[in-house]
Amino acid sequence: MSTAVPITIATRESRLALWQAEHVKALLEARGHRVTLLGMTTRGDQILDRTLSKVGGKGLFVKELESALEEGRADIAVHSLKDVPMDLPAGFELACVMEREDPRDAWVSPGCAGLADLPPNAVVGTSSLRRAVLLRDALLKLERGDVCIEPLRGNLDTRLRKLDEGQYAAIVLAAAGLKRLGLGERIRHVFATAEMLPAAGQGALGIEIRAGRPELAAALAPLADQTTWQCVAAERAVSRAMGGSCSMPLAAHATLEAGCLHLRAAWGDAEQPGPLVRAEAAAAITSAADAEALGERVAGDLRAGGAK
Repeated sequence: MSTAVPITIATRESRLALWQAEHVKALLEARGHRVTLLGMTTRGDQILDRTLSKVGGKGLFVKELESALEEGRADIAVHSLKDVPMDLPAGFELACVMEREDPRDAWVSPGCAGLADLPPNAVVGTSSLRRAVLLRDALLKLERGDVCIEPLRGNLDTRLRKLDEGQYAAIVLAAAGLKRLGLGERIRHVFATAEMLPAAGQGALGIEIRAGRPELAAALAPLADQTTWQCVAAERAVSRAMGGSCSMPLAAHATLEAGCLHLRAAWGDAEQPGPLVRAEAAAAITSAADAEALGERVAGDLRAGGAK
């Protein structure tokens, strides 16, 4: 076991973020480390009247936490990896990627079992451009041009409350967050990845530190899951090669079996309705560098197919 060290975790104060931080805290404490939490409110939590793509992307959820690391008020930050920008600021590093929960999207609705059951002119809520273009594609195949996809912001509890108040007929959320908070019974349907391809890193937790903290890297090493790390390395490489924006209407999901990494990606134009651009590839890998190379290859195929 690594030498016990005192560790302060910077975390957002939403219920899901606190669950994630408490989860990491318990794992570290079981290994003898002394751990405290530093709860913070980020700009992403404060700006709720505009879509993330219009106010700076999901990086708004991590900047204040990085400031706490830089100023020495905290030692590590626990993130939902899909919220972490593809390129970290100089002086920061992703020290650990933990085993992934369910990476899929979940359909949550009090009255509709799925897309095909939506009433005329129904409103479906999502905070994600990726989900919006994938939903639009699925609705087009069902010839349901009457259904409206509207922005949905706020933490998980806020989104569920808006659904329960009748503002939406259904909403689409990450299955992992619902399951982690014991809200799995709210899920009416879990989309197969073939139906709705997940976001890069979805379902995985990443732990960020300041570079040059070998004692922290050693403390976090037992929490890492190398299979998940290699999968998300490929997924994030697709996004990075496509421009690096967490708010891009881009999906990327990888699976690793017997040393072979299979990566699928999809892109849709958020402004101009049209068919999705899809690409996939597989390769034997032995390192994160191999995984990233596969991601760059798939991104090239997306661009060749017309993705921007």
